[in-house]
Amino acid sequence: MLRRVPVIALMLAGCTLAQADVFRWVDDHGVPHYSDQWVPGSEVIKTGKVRPDSATINPGASRAAQTSRVSAQLADENNARAVQQDVAKTREAQCKKAQAAYTDSVTHRRVYKTDATGQRNYMSDAELDGYREQTRKNVLELCGSVPVIDPNQPIEPQPVPEPKVNPADATSP
Repeated sequence: MLRRVPVIALMLAGCTLAQADVFRWVDDHGVPHYSDQWVPGSEVIKTGKVRPDSATINPGASRAAQTSRVSAQLADENNARAVQQDVAKTREAQCKKAQAAYTDSVTHRRVYKTDATGQRNYMSDAELDGYREQTRKNVLELCGSVPVIDPNQPIEPQPVPEPKVNPADATSP
């Protein structure tokens, strides 16, 4: 009698939910279970979805060819998703770098550029104003908004990098 109850319940569920999928799985004790919700390890035994024949999809294609086409499509989707994640990470890094450059240009009185020899060339006021405008445009383009800068916030001192010295020049003969 106990075995008939799940079967009868399944038949009633099949009548009332004719369009639902039915999944079957076997638990650790070897008892089969049926449900309308997918469980890891379950298989579809009845589906309400209309699925066309493979002959109507592509009459000349074999099952192996269709499987390889589906595999290639899944690989392409995974590749596209990975590219989107890489682009998002790169944009986030570019945004942080642009925000740091803008914040530095606004909070510091003097800004310099380092030339090829390692010498600091400080910008004039006009050059600095142009640099600030350009860094703000970069932040807007990369991040969408400019960080709020509080003029009353104390400026933390930045460590001064050691000058580049060639060890051969620093030693005496």
